[in-house]
Amino acid sequence: MHRMRLTLSLLALAVVCNCTSGPSRPTHGLPNVVVLYADDLGYGDLSCYNPDSRIPTPHIDRLASEGMRFVDAHSSSGICTPSRYSLLTGRHHWRKFHEIVDSFGPPVIEPERLTVPEMMRLHGYRTACFGKWHLGWDWAAIRREGAVPSTGQGKPQGYAPDAFDWSLPVPGGPLAHGFDHYFGDDVPNFPPYAWIEDDRLPVAPTVPYAPSPVPAEGQAEGRPGPMVEGWQQDQVMPTLQDRVVRWLTAQSREPGPFFLYFPFTSPHAPILPVAEFRGKSGAGPYGDFVVQTDAVVGAVLRALDELGLADDTMVVFASDNGPEAYAFERVRTFGHRSMGNLRGLKRDVWEGGHRTPFVVRWPGRVRPGAVSDALLGQVDLMATLAAVLGHDLPAGAAEDSFNQLPVLLGEQASVRTMLVHNTFKDRYALRQGDWLYLQGKGGSHSQMPKWFQEAEGFAPVAEPFSLYDLRRDPGQRTNLAGQHPEVVEHMKALLAQLRSQGHSSPRLAGS
Repeated sequence: MHRMRLTLSLLALAVVCNCTSGPSRPTHGLPNVVVLYADDLGYGDLSCYNPDSRIPTPHIDRLASEGMRFVDAHSSSGICTPSRYSLLTGRHHWRKFHEIVDSFGPPVIEPERLTVPEMMRLHGYRTACFGKWHLGWDWAAIRREGAVPSTGQGKPQGYAPDAFDWSLPVPGGPLAHGFDHYFGDDVPNFPPYAWIEDDRLPVAPTVPYAPSPVPAEGQAEGRPGPMVEGWQQDQVMPTLQDRVVRWLTAQSREPGPFFLYFPFTSPHAPILPVAEFRGKSGAGPYGDFVVQTDAVVGAVLRALDELGLADDTMVVFASDNGPEAYAFERVRTFGHRSMGNLRGLKRDVWEGGHRTPFVVRWPGRVRPGAVSDALLGQVDLMATLAAVLGHDLPAGAAEDSFNQLPVLLGEQASVRTMLVHNTFKDRYALRQGDWLYLQGKGGSHSQMPKWFQEAEGFAPVAEPFSLYDLRRDPGQRTNLAGQHPEVVEHMKALLAQLRSQGHSSPRLAGS
């Protein structure tokens, strides 16, 4: 593996220079781009990442065999909204916010900020988003005057169905940020439980939320609020799959390239695999839901093949963060490790909270079966696609995005030397080479059961910081801070600099 332990002088030089080679420019026609974004899928769930996985994932495995599989890729956060913001803007979420957009929350992407789909449209792409948006809408524009969330029996009950004028368009969503078309339910476990097409709700939600069907594993997870009568949460992914295939079919008849962003609602809770996939894994209902997720990937790949689009399409597959807390019991019950050999789950700053699968297939450009241990952030998608397009990003865009095209094309082994990890306020980690510096008393937010902690040998962190050598200790069991105080001090200063200077992209060095 391409690893080296950097001296402190080289680390300091990298901070000053942030040097990488110039961008590779494509010499071919512009490719279609399809981004498939799973929700709460763990690093160890896929058999192409974990040979001991109890879940068959033949379609994602095929994608990896036909493209490049990254083994050191990271979402910007350990939760949903921040990761999506960073993916679509090329800017770390923590420069603006940390939390998710709650039910009926406002947009988090600034109106003036350049996004990936806006950039693609500048180059003639048709753009569409299907699935989980979770970046906010201007719901206040359709909320009736005086409407407020209600409470009952000491619990929040959310807005009543008549609190909004559902006949009006809802501003601030995907169409306001570069997408020509949107279809989805915004967030599968948040109101309104209804389809949104472009900026309107074709069918108004007229009844209060009631979970249906009841999940076989975990909780229903649904927030209270308006729901379309007869809404079935297990039909969300099948409907999205059908809509995506129909959209791809329409694109095959049109000239010019397209950009498809398909953020799945699975395998996020509620865990609701449809009958076809129940019992298809060795990891319980969640495992079956991952099998269904893999089948959706297969449906998209099959559509690209049958429509003659595959050779002209770059496909990117990733997940927004690590697996939900139900993963602990899955280890004991089924012997399946959704987090793989990593420490931590969703919400955590430990590696398991943000190290995710990341696969890129680009026929004729990316070598099939390639495996890269280059450090990669999902925040790098924007600069990488800009290089594919030959687009010069302005100074006020993609402030933290690195061009990974040289890695994809096999021209360089890596382009990044550092990456900041964060989920919640005041809990940060900094990766530099093999070192991982964690600021705070450990990286946990999800409560680790005592039996798991003892079985795995995870000692609690009492110090206000810790240091790990990820090459030798990917599970982050041994805190080396006391043995390398000079590394701790250097990385502490570097983290402060990266947080304060407003950017980390090498193209903005010296600005």
